[in-house]
Amino acid sequence: MASNETRLPASERVDFGKGAARRVRRAGQVPAVIYGHGMAPLHVALPAHDTMMSLKHRNAVIEVDLGGELHVTLAKHVQRDAIRGTLDHIDLVVVRRDEQVEVDIPVNTTGAGMSGTIVTVEHPTITVVAPATDLPEGVEVDVTGFEIGRTVLAKDLVLPERVVLVTDPETVVIHATEARGESTDDAEAAESI
Repeated sequence: MASNETRLPASERVDFGKGAARRVRRAGQVPAVIYGHGMAPLHVALPAHDTMMSLKHRNAVIEVDLGGELHVTLAKHVQRDAIRGTLDHIDLVVVRRDEQVEVDIPVNTTGAGMSGTIVTVEHPTITVVAPATDLPEGVEVDVTGFEIGRTVLAKDLVLPERVVLVTDPETVVIHATEARGESTDDAEAAESI
């Protein structure tokens, strides 16, 4: 199993509706549905804590064990309680291990630009195609020493092996601009008062 994979035991759900979903959540589980690749949807209950932990990894592969039958899935849609942040429901889409899937990954920066420069991430995510069981959690760009006017295009990002960029290669992802502050005249006027 890869580092971004989790195996979760599941039990089949036969009762549906809000009341049944509440009972599942009170039992420390989260209702979920598994679908895709032409299969009939499977309604299951997953252990809430372990499921929440597995979702801390972006684009995590969740291997659902339903009575010995394994389903390799990705979280397609996650509903959370707006106040408590707990999981309310998850839609899981079935993938094949050798399948190429399209996902969005975040662009993260490290470091800081030159003094007087603001480095802005214009596109916080990019779209890529990668193997379902080897999806990147993101791409990192070191912006240390960026000067005003420095730009990073999507095609300039260093992606892991076997990951293909889908976002337009000419898309401006990161841009360094001049920090807006007091003008020199305003600063001089303030000093003379």
